[in-house]
Amino acid sequence: MRTLVFATQKGGCGKSTLAACIAVAAQEAGERVFLLDMDPKGSLLRWGARRNDPDLQVRAVPSARLRPALRALTKRYVSLAIIDTPALESPIALAAVEAGDLSLIPARPAIFDIWTSEVTGRRLRLMDKNFAFVLNQCPRAAQSSRIKEAAAALSPIGTVLRPYVSARNMFLDAAAKGKGVTEADPKGDAAKELRALWRAIDRTLGPARDP
Repeated sequence: MRTLVFATQKGGCGKSTLAACIAVAAQEAGERVFLLDMDPKGSLLRWGARRNDPDLQVRAVPSARLRPALRALTKRYVSLAIIDTPALESPIALAAVEAGDLSLIPARPAIFDIWTSEVTGRRLRLMDKNFAFVLNQCPRAAQSSRIKEAAAALSPIGTVLRPYVSARNMFLDAAAKGKGVTEADPKGDAAKELRALWRAIDRTLGPARDP
C-alpha cells in the first residue's frame, strides 16, 4: 500500500477538495482507495458521507491510531491511502507526514500562499520526507505570469507537479454532490487535468513499500 498525505500550513488552498478529486481519479485508474480525515474540520468526512460509496470510504482517525489504521488497510488490500490533515504545525499533521510515502503541498499562485508553502517545503525537507508542490486554483490563462512566478519560487525547494490545476466552478459543483470532477464532467477540462495530475502523483509515489 502507498500513503499520500495532503499537508499545508495555510488554509483556503482547496486541499480537501483536491484530495477528494484525486481519490476519485485514482479509483478510476484502478487503485483501491481509502481516505483518512485527520483534520478537525472534517470536510473530507462530510464529503464521504454525502457520497456514501462503499468502495471509496472515508474515516476519521486520531494520530494515536494512525499507524494501526494503515496496517489494517494494508491487510484489507487497499492500494492507496489518502490522508487529509490540519495545519502542518499540528502534531496531528506531523504524525501523518511521518507515516506517509509522499506529502503533497497544494498552493495557490498568490504571494502569501507561496511564502507559506516555501516554509512547509523546507520543513519537510528538514524532516527528510518525500514531498511535492501542486499549484491549485490557478488562473485559467495557461501562461499567467503569476503561475510562472509561483513555480519559479517553489522549484528550488521541491518538485512542482504538472499540470497545474485551474480554478473552476466544477470542483465546487462536484464536491457538493459527493463526487470528483472526473465523474461529474468526465470529458471536461477539469477532468483531464485531474487525470493527468494523478498520473504525475502516481509516478512520484513510486512502487509500494514492503509492509
